Amino acid sequence: MKTIAVVTTVATAAQARAMARALVTRRLAACAQICAIESVYRWKDRVHEEPEHRIVFKTTSERYQALEAAIKELHSYELPAIHALALEQVHAPYAQWIEQNCTGDESR
Repeated sequence: MKTIAVVTTVATAAQARAMARALVTRRLAACAQICAIESVYRWKDRVHEEPEHRIVFKTTSERYQALEAAIKELHSYELPAIHALALEQVHAPYAQWIEQNCTGDESR
């Protein structure tokens, strides 16, 4: 399995925590890391500068579609940023831990 990091941003720390907990609980990601950021972006013909929170989910490429669907389900943005980065070099035991924690019953 290919280990990947899936990234999205949300407006508040509370939203980030809720989404991270939900997707780890569903076993769509082994873990999630949250950090506060400042975003500058163009939306509807205006440039915006807003505080946001970035969430980085560690998962496998096999889980990407389900993880993306869950992010869209839980997201408050009209057009959420969702993208994945391949993790080319990963400590083997850590990659195994990610794989073990992204498989199985999503309802647990």
